[in-house]
This record gives sequence, structure tokens and C-alpha cells, in this order.
Amino acid sequence: MFAPTLSVTHNSTMSGSAGRFRLFLTKRLMAMAEAQDSGESVGLRSMTGFGPLNGAFADWSFSGDVRAVNGRGLDMRFRAPDWIEGLEPILRKAVQARVLRGSVTVSIRLQREEAVPELRLNEAQFAATLELLTHIEAGASAYGLALVPTKASDIAAMRGVVEQREGGNGDTGALRAAIAAAFDAALLAFDADRAREGAALSDVLFKQLDEVERLRTIALTAAGARADAARAGLERNLARLLEATEVPDEARLAQELALIAVKTDITEELDRLTAHVAAARSLLVTQGPVGRKLDFLMQEFNREANTLCSKAQSTEMTAIGLDLKAVIDQMREQVQNIE
Repeated sequence: MFAPTLSVTHNSTMSGSAGRFRLFLTKRLMAMAEAQDSGESVGLRSMTGFGPLNGAFADWSFSGDVRAVNGRGLDMRFRAPDWIEGLEPILRKAVQARVLRGSVTVSIRLQREEAVPELRLNEAQFAATLELLTHIEAGASAYGLALVPTKASDIAAMRGVVEQREGGNGDTGALRAAIAAAFDAALLAFDADRAREGAALSDVLFKQLDEVERLRTIALTAAGARADAARAGLERNLARLLEATEVPDEARLAQELALIAVKTDITEELDRLTAHVAAARSLLVTQGPVGRKLDFLMQEFNREANTLCSKAQSTEMTAIGLDLKAVIDQMREQVQNIE
């Protein structure tokens, strides 16, 4: 397991807000280290996942799946038999217990095997039919008519005497429970799929954070070389200026030189990049959904890279800033998949 560490360059130019952020981050990392030492499970979950659903109950078989893609919040869609009373609330509650972000679609299809129909004699209708037949035979006999003897099959074919029971929906409680149990198994597979993709995303993001840190180190070295070159240029320009007939006010000159130094100094940006890298690494090993926090942090990364480019004043520093922006953009694309 990755053990997060915090390494921030101390500089007198570091603002008070950045210092407070660094203190907060240190406490956050200590809490994460304690959570890992205690054996708590940590890891990312992707918003994208898939879990197959299959099962059977009595003469019913059912199949389907639960799948999810990226979403700003939690959006659930259910395609399940509406005649099974209480099924959708059970499925909805099970999804909400495991998923906090993403667009989740649950599909369940039922199929029933053809069964031998159950036949039942309608006693009341049978008695009424016999009474009617007896009355008809008596009437025919009174007119001297001889009727063909009535067979049992003739009576059974008469409407309403024999009823055919097809097992309609009836009590769906047992079927609902069987589907709910199969859905729990599908959710386990769905969650495992999200965890696998989350682990892959975590690996990619850690490598990208390493690249940000590498570029930050290169920028720090380039800033030192740029400072030496800028100092030499300022000295040359100042010498030419002092040779002029009108010598500028020394206080005004010192103020202008200080403003130039502040506008081109990237120490704070580099310090904040280090803090952001440490914060991102902390979030990547945090238990629970961190996608929104990481997305916000990517905005902060991008802000520092933009400021670095605006203060570059050298081809080398501009190239470093553009490389940083490219890596940060790649990280942001990956973060969009995290719950």
C-alpha cells in the first residue's frame, strides 16, 4: 500500500493561506496513515461497471444485468416487470446502498416455462348442466323424441363445466425474493468490476502525479537558471540606465525591481503544485467516493500550470508549463470516471 508523505519546500514567500493548507494536508495524511495501519480497506471505485443477473424460481427463469456509466449525481433507471409488487423499491434501495454517483441502469427479463394446465371441475356449473340436460331429455320424451345418450365428454365440453387454471401472477412474494437475492449477487459482481477499474485508474493517476512532480523539479531547476540570467540582464540594463544624464530616484528604482521580481517568481506556484500532488495522493488512498474532490483539485492543478506559463519569460519554462498542462488534462479525463 502506498504510504503518503508530505514534502513541501519552505520559502519565506509562501503565503499564509498556502501555509494553512499545508498544515491541513499534513493532518489529513497522518489520518490516512492511521487508517491504513488499522487495516481499513481503501481504494477507488470507478463509476463504470457491469454485473450479470441470472436465476430461476419454480417455473420462472430470469436474466438481466446492472450497469453504470459516468454521471454527475446518482441517476437510476429500472426495466423490470411492474406486476411484481414491491420489486423496484427493493432494487432501488440495494443500488443506493452501494452506489453514490453514476448513471445506473437495471434490466430484468422474466420467462416462464410452459406447464401442463390444471383442470378443475366447476361443481356448481356441473350440477346446473345435469339439471338442464335432464329437463331437456324429459321435454323431448314428452314430444316422443328419442335423444342420443349424452356422453361425459359432451358434458365436459360444455362451457364452464371444466375450468382451466393457468398459473397467472398470483402471490409474487417468493418470486420477488428470488429476484432480489440474484440481484444482490449481481451487485457484488458489479461492485467488483468497479473496484478493478478503480484500481487501474489509481495506477494511472499515481504515474501521472509522478510525472507532475518530475516536471515540477525540472521547473525549479529552470527557475534558478532563469533567475541568474535575469539578474545579469537587470545588472546590464541598470548599468546603462545609471550612465544616463538623469539618474532615477533610487527608491523608485528599487520598487520597480521588486515588482519585476515578484511578477516573475514562481516559488509559490511550485510549492502549491507539491501540496496538490500530496493532496491527490492522499485522496487516491481514501476510503469512499472522492471523484468530486479530485475534480476540484484538477482545477487547482490547472490554475498553477496556467500561472507558471504566464510567468515563464523563457522558452524552456514555457515548454515545461505546457507539458504540465498536458499531463493535468490527462489526469482530469481519468478523474471523470471516479465515483
